[in-house]
This record gives sequence, structure tokens and C-alpha cells, in this order.
Amino acid sequence: MPRTDSTTSPPVPAPRDARPVKQHAGRRAAAGRSRRERTLRRLTPWLFLAVPLALLVTFTYVPVGNMLYYSFTDWDGVSPDRNFVGGENYAEVFTRPELLRVFAVSLYYLAASVVQIAIALYFATVLSFDLRFRNLFKGILFFPYLINGVAIGFVFLYFFQDGGTLDSILSWFGVGTDHAWLGDPASANISLAGVSVWRFTGLNFVLFLGAIQSIPGELYEAAQLDGAGRWKQFRHIIAPGIRPVLSLSVILAISGSLSVFEIPYIMTGGATGTSTFVIQTVKYAFQFNKTGLASACAVVLLAIILLITWLQRRLVPDERVDLV
Repeated sequence: MPRTDSTTSPPVPAPRDARPVKQHAGRRAAAGRSRRERTLRRLTPWLFLAVPLALLVTFTYVPVGNMLYYSFTDWDGVSPDRNFVGGENYAEVFTRPELLRVFAVSLYYLAASVVQIAIALYFATVLSFDLRFRNLFKGILFFPYLINGVAIGFVFLYFFQDGGTLDSILSWFGVGTDHAWLGDPASANISLAGVSVWRFTGLNFVLFLGAIQSIPGELYEAAQLDGAGRWKQFRHIIAPGIRPVLSLSVILAISGSLSVFEIPYIMTGGATGTSTFVIQTVKYAFQFNKTGLASACAVVLLAIILLITWLQRRLVPDERVDLV
């Protein structure tokens, strides 16, 4: 009879299938890669925007914050002492008579902006149609905007001087004048506003021309088949189609008329009643060493421009027009 062992060995477990474990590990790895990819996709735009945002904050928002801080101090721009004076600078801005007078000068440039927009809109409409030498006229109209403002100031300084180019042209037509074009406030401001019209018409012209050319050509063809003339095409197709650009031009015109600096500063230096708000602000900062007051002037100008822009947006909202 064979000998049997009283102690029995435990049963050997069957080998486990390793596939579910591998599948679970694969799913975890795929989920980790998916999370990393989603995170990378979220961070990629910010990586591209990091440098521009750093430059924007450094050279725009930080200086604006410093300007706002300086406007509540009596800092002279040189000494390290900055005494807090509260709202005294702002009270002085609205009580100084020379600062209130310069806003009247802005009316000349505002009127010039209306003329400028009208001229630009007219030429943009005419040159958007088929016309001989239209590319030449486009270049002629846009060329003044490419010239440096300082160069324009010096060119027109000789243009308006006594016996200068303007007097010579008038003498060809038998018009003799001994009038000093930059000698009295009225003629000086009209002359300077005329220079701004000559310079900035090209910018509005390009904006209007681009907006007009973005209108589908089929609309013009349909209008011509219906017998619509140029005026009806402008009224019912062009004017509604360029409304957002026209609104932008109005905002630029108002803000530009309030912040004119280059041309009057180069040509007259603010003399003979041609000083603008920005010229007066620069004088406070660098001539009279009143950086705190100048900062308050800059903040007030910024607030006025933002307020006008907000009012314009509220009164004339940008509505999308379906021309089809």
C-alpha cells in the first residue's frame, strides 16, 4: 500500500491574465498624454502672447499708472520729493484760463476733420469705380500721410511765411497780399488746420477705400440693372456698407482734434493763439517743471476722449447691415 503524506500542499492558483492590467495602464497613459496635450494647447497662445503682453504692460499700463499717481502730487519731474496734494491739480486744470482757451483751438481742427472726412469719402467713392489713372490718384492722395510730421511742419512753415510759396502762387492770379498767415490767431489756426487736412486725408481715404472695395461687386451690377445711378448706389450700398469705418473715422477725428501737437508745435510753438491742449501740457511738464499738473492734464484729456468715444458708441451703435 503506497505511503501517503498527511500534509496536503495548497492548490496552485491559475495564472492571471495580464491583458486587463496592460489595458488599464494604457488608458492611464493615454489620459495623461491627453491632459498634457490639453494643457499645452491652453498654454500655447499665452506663450506667444507673453512677450507682447510684457511690452504692453511695461510701456503702456505702467506709465499710465505712474501718470495717474503723479497727477495727485506736486512733483516737478526732477526732485525725488513727491508730496501728495489730492485733487488740487485737477481743480487747477478746470480753473486755469489758458487751459480753457486751448479747447477753442480744437474747434478749428474739428471743423478741419469734417472737411477731411468729406474729401476722403468723395475720392474713395470716385476711385472705387473704374477710372483712368486711378492708381496714380490713390498714390497722390495717400503720399502726404507717409511724410514725417516734423518735415511737413518745416515745409509749410516756408509755405506760409511772408513772400513765401502761398504769396507767390496768389501773385500769379493777380492777388497781392501782405497778410501774415501765421501772424494772428484766426488765420494761423485756419492755416494749421488746413495743413492737417492735407496730411491726414490720405489715412481716411485708405480706410474708406478698403471698406468700399470689400462690398460685393454683384450689388453694384444689380443696382445698375435696376437703373440706379451713382448717387443711389452711394446712398443705399456704399454708405450702409462703410458705416463701421465711418464711425471709426469720426472717433479718430474727435480724438485727433483734441490731441493735436506736431504741426502747431513745429510751425508756431503755440504762439499767436495756436497753442493746443497737448502743447500746453508739454509746457507745464518741461518748461515750468509742473509734472504733477501736466499729468493731471493728460488724465483729463484721456478721460474726455474715452467719454466721447463711449457717447458715440451709445448714440450711433455699430449695427451689422445686410446689403444682400
